[in-house]
Amino acid sequence: MEGDLWIPIAVVVVGFVAAVSIGSIAWYNSKRPPGWEDAERPDYVPKVGQDEDK
Repeated sequence: MEGDLWIPIAVVVVGFVAAVSIGSIAWYNSKRPPGWEDAERPDYVPKVGQDEDK
């Protein structure tokens, strides 16, 4: 029984990593917050949809 403790921990860790990754991609592809309007999108962030600025 105690050997199965890693399963819920792995689910939480994988879910957290997925949430941070998806959230980062969504944030970089959304309208930039104040002060970040001219920030460049990192190369590792995929471009989703079209940018309004370009």
